Amino acid sequence: MIFSVSMVALGGAVGAVCRYLAGLGIIRVLGHHDFPVAILTVNILGSFLMGMFVTVAALRDLTWLSPLVMTGLLGGFTTFSAFSLETANLIERGAFGQAALYVALSVGLSVGGLFLGLMAARGVFA
Repeated sequence: MIFSVSMVALGGAVGAVCRYLAGLGIIRVLGHHDFPVAILTVNILGSFLMGMFVTVAALRDLTWLSPLVMTGLLGGFTTFSAFSLETANLIERGAFGQAALYVALSVGLSVGGLFLGLMAARGVFA
């Protein structure tokens, strides 16, 4: 149990740092916008990576790494608490259309990213 908890903690720390750096990088490249592009991008990428890992772990008998990678790293990297806050901020500013678009894109493209990750990993590792 201690080993699994330690793996989650380590992965979570690394994932959170990666999220922070990715957000800064995206803002540096695209500039700062009212629409939360950085968080949206991180959620889509994290979902894609989750799909990749699930497939690779199953095919390569690496499911023992799930606490480190899925719960820790990708849980720390993806940002649905930040997603909820960004959505609430858009709603509070009266940007209801942007809020709806943000929710639809975040959920739809993140699920799509996961499926793309599954297909990519299956194509490479299957």
